[in-house]
Amino acid sequence: MNSMKAVHVKATDRFDNRFGSFPHKEWIGKPFGSKVYSSRGAKGWVHLLAPSPDLWSLVLKHRTQILYIADISVVVTHLDLSPGCVVLESGTGSGSLTHSLARAVVPGGHVHTFEFHSERAAEAAKECDAHGLAGSVTVRQRNIEERGFPCGAPGEEQGMVDLTGCADAVFLDLPAPHKAVPSAAKCLRPDGRFCSFSPCIEQVQRTCEALERHGFVDLRTCECLLRAWSVQSERLVTDLGQAGAGNGGGNGGQAGVPTGPQVTSFPEMDARGHTGYLTFARKWVG
Repeated sequence: MNSMKAVHVKATDRFDNRFGSFPHKEWIGKPFGSKVYSSRGAKGWVHLLAPSPDLWSLVLKHRTQILYIADISVVVTHLDLSPGCVVLESGTGSGSLTHSLARAVVPGGHVHTFEFHSERAAEAAKECDAHGLAGSVTVRQRNIEERGFPCGAPGEEQGMVDLTGCADAVFLDLPAPHKAVPSAAKCLRPDGRFCSFSPCIEQVQRTCEALERHGFVDLRTCECLLRAWSVQSERLVTDLGQAGAGNGGGNGGQAGVPTGPQVTSFPEMDARGHTGYLTFARKWVG
């Protein structure tokens, strides 16, 4: 049975499951990828994997619906992120995308992420600090749909950074992303990249209308449908008996002859269906 769990390693702690007991002190000092067997004579074992944003998305606590690696990879690629970039994100949710954005822009870059729910914002900030992202990720509680990104407007709360014209990319995962488009336009640099994630096509339509009104170009919407393939090594059995019978020789009618190990691949049947639509655009340079 394959399963994953995030574990904070301490020398005095241990990890217990139905396959055995695993003292943390036996993990310390081992290289990532090591296979460690349980104590007390049990036959259970675990692999020690290096923490990464990809793995974190698979084991994090779901405070909201999250983006998985299929959508995340497309987002990071089309936002054209690289070290040193500044990214604005709303809403933070469970922090799945936030971790991948941070990986893409360090060193030198920064992710400003906003969540309207105060408890979720506090939990996301706590996790980013625990994962060593405090210097590259800032989590704030703010209703971006209603108030927009901080742009130095009168009445802005004290300590809020003015983000006018400083962002290389903006990502929105909101119920009504079209409401945040005007604010995103103010914050993006010329030729900055915009992306919104929406589960419904009606949200996409309204967002595209708002993007056109505010000078965005190169609008594109796509949908990521992930289908895994199974790749394995097996011995194939070829029916050479008929070929031998047809030419009067061969294997004397032998029905099946196994070959050596062959690598085979075929699509798995449980393909993941619709998650949402990704809408991309660029801020007009002018």
